[in-house]
Amino acid sequence: MAYFLFIDESGQDHKNSPYEVLAGIAIQDTLLWQLIKDVHDIELNCFGRRYRHDGREIKATKFLNTKTFRLAGQMAPINMPERTALAKLALDNGESTNKKQLTALAQAKLSYVKQIFRLCYGYRCRIFAAIIANPDKVLADASMLRKDYVYLFERFYYFLEDAPGASQGIVVFDELDKSSSHILLNQMEKYFKNTMKGRARSNLIIPEPFFVHSDLTTSIQIVDFIAYLFSWNFRVPKLTKPGRTELNSYIEMLKPMRYKTTRVIGENNNHIIWSVTPV
Repeated sequence: MAYFLFIDESGQDHKNSPYEVLAGIAIQDTLLWQLIKDVHDIELNCFGRRYRHDGREIKATKFLNTKTFRLAGQMAPINMPERTALAKLALDNGESTNKKQLTALAQAKLSYVKQIFRLCYGYRCRIFAAIIANPDKVLADASMLRKDYVYLFERFYYFLEDAPGASQGIVVFDELDKSSSHILLNQMEKYFKNTMKGRARSNLIIPEPFFVHSDLTTSIQIVDFIAYLFSWNFRVPKLTKPGRTELNSYIEMLKPMRYKTTRVIGENNNHIIWSVTPV
């Protein structure tokens, strides 16, 4: 048995998001294709067609931005059959849409995200995230694997270690530019080959990742939403920047999919470790 870990980032520009986040979603290999098919069904039910036709991409910055919430709230909720038909018209007609069609499309986008999260919970997906509380404390040495990646792989390793049977972890990244991908590959190789913890974790995590296009890969689109929401609205004592209240219900849907475990750390025999953590 194996688990795929799909990984994406959010907030790298340090301008439009409160925190930089590295996030992942894990799903069992035997469940992945059925999950993808169900996501496609939700897409058709919400939009009456595949959203990505005409070059559109499903992204959190388009589905969960303040404009989408504003448009969705400018009219009362539209019932689903009518909303789907209107959303399809908005997508098909492009700029020649009317107010009701734009409202329906915005409401469909918000509904799509919530339905996807319910689906992931039903498929027993687990989410992981390393949220950079202070960028100055994250190692910037290009030859070393950054601390947020180490934290994410550590928690994925614990999840695999606790899973019944001999589970292998397969890592899938949203494709970076070629030079950045090579840098990350070299960093991962050094970590998993040259460090004691990395070598131990390579027993369960396959150290060479796959890179895919986000606009073609359903699971990367899902984790894009997760990374965005953890940047904006996941708050613990180290994460104190203001969030957006309209996103609260979405982050609450993600919290039950976190993984919680314990390990012996020093003299503490039951040190609690969460799959989502500030760095």
